[in-house]
Amino acid sequence: MHPWAVVAAAALIFVILWDAFETIVLSRRVSRKFRLTRLFYRLLWRPWRSAARLLPAGNRRENALMVFGPLSLILLLATWAVGLVVSFALLHWGLGSNMTSADGLQGFRVDLYMSGTTFFTLGLGDVTPRTTLARALTVLESGMGFAFLALVIGYLPMISQAFSRREVNISMLDARAGSPPTAGQLLRRHTCDEAEDLRDLLREWERWSAELLESHVSFPVLSYFRSQHDNQSWVAALTTILDACALVIARVEDSPVRTARLAFAMARHAVVDLCAVFNLRPMPPSPDRLPREELARLEGFLSKSNVRLRGDEGALAKLLALRGLYEPQVEALSRFLLMPLPAWFPAAETRDNWERTAEALPGRSAE
Repeated sequence: MHPWAVVAAAALIFVILWDAFETIVLSRRVSRKFRLTRLFYRLLWRPWRSAARLLPAGNRRENALMVFGPLSLILLLATWAVGLVVSFALLHWGLGSNMTSADGLQGFRVDLYMSGTTFFTLGLGDVTPRTTLARALTVLESGMGFAFLALVIGYLPMISQAFSRREVNISMLDARAGSPPTAGQLLRRHTCDEAEDLRDLLREWERWSAELLESHVSFPVLSYFRSQHDNQSWVAALTTILDACALVIARVEDSPVRTARLAFAMARHAVVDLCAVFNLRPMPPSPDRLPREELARLEGFLSKSNVRLRGDEGALAKLLALRGLYEPQVEALSRFLLMPLPAWFPAAETRDNWERTAEALPGRSAE
């Protein structure tokens, strides 16, 4: 017998099971610094992100980054499964390799083979346990294999559904705020004459921000899942809403200020908590996203659609203060996830994604 192997195997089984419980079942952010899943993503994401940075920004880089979320999830589940198989094999070996094989072999390789066939419930029967303790461990591992499979079957569709719910509003933002989305375009398409539409939009995004907070804090792997189009992302969408809310609260006249404040509070709550999930330190954007010259151009852009702005020093100071509440956090998320932040208004007139997609449909004329 090897007592150290028994202790090490039991400890590893406990660590893997507890980590899987916190990742899949526990719907609450875990503040403990050391976690197997956190270490896994830290070791995997950093080199992946560094390799993606070597590619030119655009379609090729996004194609490389979009694979990471789903692939890392599969690799994490495989890591847990392999860890449990090796742990039970080490447990059997530490207890004396109480196995009988059809060819008479013994040792760790036979214990590993037995553990693998038991965990994945193959039941080949060419290796059998000889003692009561070995049989009990075999039954325990078999039951754990069934439970692991059941969790995976339930976990993957849940992640897919949460991703789909997140992307619905991002896709809808295409026609409402442009591609990529900007706060200036959003307000321009929801002028003062359509204040009720803007109020409904902000209420909808307040709920979206709450759902984003709950789903991405509970399942941080969703943060790595990227949107369908290269010029869209959940970070850019959330930043656009925060920009728009800041403008409505501080400067836009005859606007739904109360609704904007509620949406701003929920969206800021989401970015602050997500920075805490990834242990990101807030950092001011460099360069400034809205210097004085760009602010003047934004004012001119909005004035073309009769969006009335307050121009007193108090309004300008309030806008600056509101920006300071969220821009350092969204900048940290942007750099960590390689999801660019949106501008405050489009630099030039560009067509939305739905317009460009229509041109690619088969059978469309070239008029």
